[in-house]
Order: sequence, then C-alpha cells, then structure tokens
Amino acid sequence: MRAALLLLLGLAACASPVSSQEVVRSERAAFRVADFATGLERPWGAAFLPDGRLLVTERPGRLRIVGRDGAVSPPVPGVPEVVAQGQGGLLDVALAPDFAQTRQVYFCLAGAAGGGVLTRLATARFSADITRLEGTTTLLDATPAQSSGRNHYGCRIVFAPDGKLLLSTGDRYNDKMRAQRLDDLGGKVLRLERDGRPAEGNPFVGRAGVRPEIFTYGHRNPQGLAINPATGSAIEIEFGARGGDEVNRLRAGANYGWPLVSYGTDYDGSPIGTGQASAPGIEEPLRYWTPAVSPSGGNFYAGGAFPGWRNSLFVSALRTPGLVRLTMDGDRVVGEERLLWGRTRLRHVLPGPDGLLYILTDETQGRVIRLEPVN
Repeated sequence: MRAALLLLLGLAACASPVSSQEVVRSERAAFRVADFATGLERPWGAAFLPDGRLLVTERPGRLRIVGRDGAVSPPVPGVPEVVAQGQGGLLDVALAPDFAQTRQVYFCLAGAAGGGVLTRLATARFSADITRLEGTTTLLDATPAQSSGRNHYGCRIVFAPDGKLLLSTGDRYNDKMRAQRLDDLGGKVLRLERDGRPAEGNPFVGRAGVRPEIFTYGHRNPQGLAINPATGSAIEIEFGARGGDEVNRLRAGANYGWPLVSYGTDYDGSPIGTGQASAPGIEEPLRYWTPAVSPSGGNFYAGGAFPGWRNSLFVSALRTPGLVRLTMDGDRVVGEERLLWGRTRLRHVLPGPDGLLYILTDETQGRVIRLEPVN
C-alpha cells in the first residue's frame, strides 16, 4: 500500500499544472510561467493603461484594474449593464488612441434590446484619478437583437493605424445565414468612426439595403482582432465549428464564407453549407485548424524580452487548451508552434509594456499569467 501511495503521488506530481519554477523551452525561447494576478472570474478582455496598470474585464459584468504588482482592485463603478448569460457578458475593452488626453475607453458586451440580446459597442471616460467610469454611452447595437440563444457574440475591438475602430460581431449561432446578409450586422467585422458612425471609405457606403458599417462579412464567431505591426494589416481570428477555425487577413468588402463553405463540419458531423472548403469569390484563410483549437484572442509580439518571438502572432486556445505561436513572414503564416498545450483554457493574450507576454485564463478562478524569459 505504501508503494502504491508513493506511485500515485508521483503520477499526480507529473500531471500538475505548469509552475513558476518550471522552465519551458520553445523553438525560439525559454521561459517560466508566473501567476501575475489571481481571483478573477472568467477574465475575457484586457488593455494596458499608459502607467503600466492593466484593465481586465470579467464576463459576469465587472471591470478590474490590476496594479503593476498584480494586486486586483475592487470592481470599477460605471461599467455598462450586460446580459451575463451563456457566452455573453462584459467582453472586450480597448483604450482610445488618445487615452492619455481623453481617458476614453471602449467596451464590447452582450446587451439587452427590444426583447432580445445583441452585441453592443459602448464607451465611457475614466475619472481624472482613474477610479470610476463616467458618461457611459451606447455607440452601436449589432442589430437585429435575437430573442433566443446566448452564443457567438464575437466582440473584439482594435484600432487600425488610420484611427478607425474595428469591431467583430458573431453570427449569434441560431441563424447561421446572418453572416451573409448585408442588411444584418451579425457575423461581420465593422469599421467605425470613434462615435460609432460608419467609417469614411467603407466598402458598402451608399449601397441600398446594405449596412454601411460593414467592412467584411461571412464570419462565424470572430473572437480575435489584431494589427500586424510589420504590414499594418488587420488580422481576424475566428472560432469555427467542429474544425474550421481560421486566421484571416481582412480585405475591405470581402466575404469569408461562413456558412456557405468551411474547412470543418458542424457539431453533429454534418456538412456545412455546400460541404466544400472553398469557393470562387470567398476569401481564403491564412491558416485554418482541423481538428479545432477553439481560438479566442490574439496579438502580435514585437517586444525585446523574447527576440526570437518578434513578429509572431500569438493565439490563445480553449480546446485543446494552450497557446499557439504563428511565425509570420509579412502576412503569410510560415510556421506554427504550440506552447503550454493541454494545460489551461486561455482566453486572451497581449504583450505588456515591459516586453513580457500576459495571458488571461478562462476559469471561474481566473488568472493573468505572465511569460518571463529564462537566459
């Protein structure tokens, strides 16, 4: 019995999650994983303040400020009201490009409207002491609202180099064809002015029966948006069904195929749309995964702490849980590496001002973990 107990303890130790003492060696770097902040409930989005503190959203509807020492603040007052059901809640947060002067922040969330729920873009301003939000305002609702289903909100925000705001919206799951309808804001990437109006130069402005906010369409559940610093291109990361997850370069007016074509199948194994992976007039992904990795947020790395990772696109994965590093040559994907695979569901990843990599874990007792280099 003693021998059996020792064996079980040894197996448990082998299966333990990665610790700050474990050195992980990747193709181009060696690092340790440290818990930077703990006690967060389903953290979803994050943005660094100019002073190095970190804003983190919790899906149930709270915003926290994480200090440079990892201390987590009480909930920040003044956040927009959310519908925290299913995959919905308070999702992404982004700083205005001129935050240092305006203290303006943007939120993407699941909001109630017209007896249903939809993806909503809202904005607010921090008080001068960065302790509370003031003047919270809805800028755009991704109509029509849907009375059933609480899935597929998309809900990632990024500012393009020209200052325009890009917002991803999901197809809301129950009616896949919303992604193809151009009078419907579901299943799209929208390009907006900072006040929520359609951005100047959008591809469908002035076309009858088409929403002028639309930049691209044919998306399922785009939970990642990032700007490639090497090219200025907008890159979208899309959660597929049973396979068919995608990384796409966004091109104005392009159709990305959902649900007409897909590299995956539906959850019951049935074909999606035509049953084909591609078709004329449909934009091809830069990268796709079958089987699925269930990607969520992603970001490019351009820091100094990990020179071998510069210009890599990091993608957080939920199932199989882990971190995907894509080696990029301009906007081409030329390599892939999987890190921390099978450890913990990861919701979002972003580089810090200190050059380190910060990752949100998708857990009830959620964390912000930090990758630190080992020489």
